Amino acid sequence: MTMDDEHDASTVESFPLHILLYPILDEMQQTDVAASQTLRAAFNKMEKKKPGFTKQLVHGILEAKSKNINLTESLLKLAALDSEEYILTRRDDKFIRMNQQARSLKAILARLPDQYANRPIFLQTIKDIACGIKDLLGALNMIFKDESFFRDPEQRKTLETYRKEFIHSSKDFSLNLKNYFRVGNITEVYESATHLIHHINLILKLLKTI
Repeated sequence: MTMDDEHDASTVESFPLHILLYPILDEMQQTDVAASQTLRAAFNKMEKKKPGFTKQLVHGILEAKSKNINLTESLLKLAALDSEEYILTRRDDKFIRMNQQARSLKAILARLPDQYANRPIFLQTIKDIACGIKDLLGALNMIFKDESFFRDPEQRKTLETYRKEFIHSSKDFSLNLKNYFRVGNITEVYESATHLIHHINLILKLLKTI
């Protein structure tokens, strides 16, 4: 992750920039640093001016190639892939646990598209997600309560804001699940799962600065 990434547009609409383009640009940087940084800066600039630019670009490319590809479903499946941007490297037990819980929950959420057609497995996955949310909040609270981790009080305030947003997003996910069982709109479930992962990533990105 470069310094420019710290200041990019961190909205859920910019999600494809992080999970699709950043890994590609990271690989490109190993062979052509200048080109990688130029492209990264250009996409960041466009996302700031027009959040969702990368998503629209990818959608347009996929639509031109195949009308059978569901972008929301595809993004959710990719969202659990490991990215240096969201891996905590601090060797403290609380941070190690947070890292494990975040990776586990993202992996479970990313399995939804492959499991919803099998009702028993889908229902078990929902239970696993509920447990994963509880475990992640437990790990996050352990860090939040330890004031020695925070050199800047503003970091702790921001973390509290992100924690509340994650809780709100988890409630939205639950509501969309209930709606799915009533009317069968699985796309809303995928979208809310993607939002959950986005909020997990915001938390991880902040914790990397502590």
